[in-house]
Amino acid sequence: MIDYAASITRNSKTRQGNGYTDSWTPEPGTHGSRRATQGRHMINVGIVGTSWWADEMYLPALKNHPEAKVVAVCGRDPLRTQQFAEKWGVPDFYHDYQALITSGKIEALIVATLNETHYPITMAALDAGLHVLCEKPLAITYAQAQEMTEKAAAAGVNTMVAFTHRYMPTTRYLRQLLDSGYIGKPYTLNMRYYSGGARKPGYKWKNDKSRPGAGVLYDLGSHWLHLARWFYGEITGLTCYMDAILTHEGHESADDMATMTVKFANGAMGILTVGRLGWEGNKPGQTQQMDFHGSDGTLYLTLDWDTVQQIRGVKDGSMGVEALPVPESIWQGARQDTVMNTRDDVFYTQHVMAREFFSDIAAGRPSYPDFAEGARVQQLIEAAVHSAVNGCCWVRV
Repeated sequence: MIDYAASITRNSKTRQGNGYTDSWTPEPGTHGSRRATQGRHMINVGIVGTSWWADEMYLPALKNHPEAKVVAVCGRDPLRTQQFAEKWGVPDFYHDYQALITSGKIEALIVATLNETHYPITMAALDAGLHVLCEKPLAITYAQAQEMTEKAAAAGVNTMVAFTHRYMPTTRYLRQLLDSGYIGKPYTLNMRYYSGGARKPGYKWKNDKSRPGAGVLYDLGSHWLHLARWFYGEITGLTCYMDAILTHEGHESADDMATMTVKFANGAMGILTVGRLGWEGNKPGQTQQMDFHGSDGTLYLTLDWDTVQQIRGVKDGSMGVEALPVPESIWQGARQDTVMNTRDDVFYTQHVMAREFFSDIAAGRPSYPDFAEGARVQQLIEAAVHSAVNGCCWVRV
């Protein structure tokens, strides 16, 4: 057994009565950033990365933001970067992230690049005193993530890690139900996330074991570890089995299936399974299921990333399972016909993730999930890898 617990950096408070923990959320109007914008003005934003994700997530989300404007993009391919900038009406484009960071034209940076580049780009941005929103996983190693966290704290800037799944309406309602005591004392948690990413033809870097940060544990496991902590609180120990089941021509395959058994500080137990090798029968190629069991009840989530977004529950002593529709106060007008339409409406119009991040900066509030949370997830990933390569040993974290 290896002990990672001594190196934990925690930034949490205990919710009274139910054992859940959550990172500190500031009261409205409190000052959380040395470099927070005083008064209201447009925050100039740069984006490093011109992938489909930047095109599908960040540019649409910030297109009509009242307090932030994308003024520059940066990418490796000169023609693609120019076309990307022209498509979105971004005035400047760069091919060198250092040139963008030191240009003096931006106050904040979005890092939407390959996992292995998060650390050098983010560290350069923090050296320049920029606020940073970084894709998950925060880094390749816990040591890198911790260094990024410490530098951000010293700089007094806002940080955020893009754990997108916490913002979906069903996920937010599950958290409300847990906080309300629907299941009582948490006993068990079972979370399953399957995609067909490893089956796609052609070279995909996430399938290549030689690439830093490849594999399902970094890709989907980072989301699941963050959500598990958000739902049930701190994880104190885990064991992990992972394997590369599919083979890929030309390179050794990265893990495409992983299962973690985790122990929470509140005494509950969880099983977190992630896979990239399933035919999921829908265009996005993903399905998610979650089961929550406690002293007073059970909650079930089914999310197929096509048309099904369903929460059901049963209270202790009941003979049937009830549907638990997500309240309109959480939908906030988002379309409910398909999960992808819901996702687009949530991230493009609601006060979440990128939109929330820049409003936090403008108001002088800290942001969450921040780099400290990203570093903790990185620590758990590292512990899971250690377990998997050492006979699925138990690791105290």
